[in-house]
Amino acid sequence: MSSNRKLKFGLAINEALRQLMESDPAVFVIGQGVKSPWYVGNTCNGLIQEFGEERVIDTPISENAMSGVAAGSAMNGLKPVMNYPRLDFMFYALDAIINGAANWRYMAGGNSNVPAVFWGIINRGGEQAAQHSQAIQAIFAHAPGLKVVMPSGPYDAKGLLVSAVRDADPVVFLDDRWLYGLEEEVPEELYEVPIGKGKLLRNGSDATVVAISYLVPEALKAAEILAKEGIDIEVIDPRTIKPLDMPLILGSVKKTGRLVIAEGAWQSFGVSSEIACRVYTHVYTKVYTLKAPIEKVCLPDCPAPASRSLEAAYYPKAEQIVAAVKKTMSL
Repeated sequence: MSSNRKLKFGLAINEALRQLMESDPAVFVIGQGVKSPWYVGNTCNGLIQEFGEERVIDTPISENAMSGVAAGSAMNGLKPVMNYPRLDFMFYALDAIINGAANWRYMAGGNSNVPAVFWGIINRGGEQAAQHSQAIQAIFAHAPGLKVVMPSGPYDAKGLLVSAVRDADPVVFLDDRWLYGLEEEVPEELYEVPIGKGKLLRNGSDATVVAISYLVPEALKAAEILAKEGIDIEVIDPRTIKPLDMPLILGSVKKTGRLVIAEGAWQSFGVSSEIACRVYTHVYTKVYTLKAPIEKVCLPDCPAPASRSLEAAYYPKAEQIVAAVKKTMSL
């Protein structure tokens, strides 16, 4: 019998890890600072005390080497969850993840796989500046062989992590420190949120807003603001960046005729651009029209600033989504 109670985002991840490790001895957690709340928040609290240092491995500061260890262990029957407490640190691990894990099943002719989870935490804001706050999901989504998930709430954080660990191939699981304060009902038992399936969060008729990660709650705030002005928006959370749930997005855009994409990453060459491209392609091949050009709400194409006042201008929130929707409505 399912029992729901409210959990915050980080504690939902913590519960998923604990239950996965209890149910499957092949699952282990590895990464820099996994025994330290200062590094990974409350996501790994108590795991080392419960499962010991053989299954909760606090690594040296060598992301490429340790990611190779994780990938190699997955090739040999284990199920590692490799944590990077700053997503930027995954730049050092691209060789092991993209050149190694992502290609392995293909190179092995389907005879070997890499069931590893590479879990990075986006640390935007808080004066983290240019080298500790980057959102680089587009890099991973670009690589064949990788699945990429980005939960926006506690329920999906737990369910997508369970699905990622149980997947036969490498999955990049990206969360955002700005979501850790969110709280919602989460079932006590293990459950899966399917990879590749988005979620319709709000029905609307005037415009579609596809929002990713921390901008999902901001899009819902924008919907409340716009509703007071008589504008009814539909809000979609893709949840999975690769593969994208395009049938869900296209069905909504066909209904509303307008699209705003909100992604907390740089404006150019990102996931938002890929979604826009696919929608425009579908518009022309399926012979239906958009009522206005697609709008994107993203970071400017410059590094993150270090001061709080500049951060307030740099990171988009509900107000920018409201403005983008109104722009589409004015055309």
